[in-house]
Amino acid sequence: MSSSRQINVRFFAILREQAGASTLMVNSTVPDPAALYAELQGRHPGLTFPATLLRVAVNERYVAMTTPLAAGDRVVFIPPVAGG
Repeated sequence: MSSSRQINVRFFAILREQAGASTLMVNSTVPDPAALYAELQGRHPGLTFPATLLRVAVNERYVAMTTPLAAGDRVVFIPPVAGG
C-alpha cells in the first residue's frame, strides 16, 4: 500500500474554470498523473475535460501521463490551446 504524499497541482484555461481553482495542494496515493487527474475528477465533478486531450508537466518538464509521481511534485495539466 502506498503512503499519501502531497502534490501541488496547477490548472490552466478551461481546466481552471472547471476545477474552480488554479492551484490545489492534494494529498494522494496515486501512482501517476493519469490516476491523479481521475482522482481530481472525482473530487471536482465540474472537471469534465477528457484526459486523453491533455498534456501534463511534472516539475516543469512535459512527461507521459504514466510517469511516476513523488512527494512534492508540481503537476500541471494543460489543455490544448487555440491560437487567434
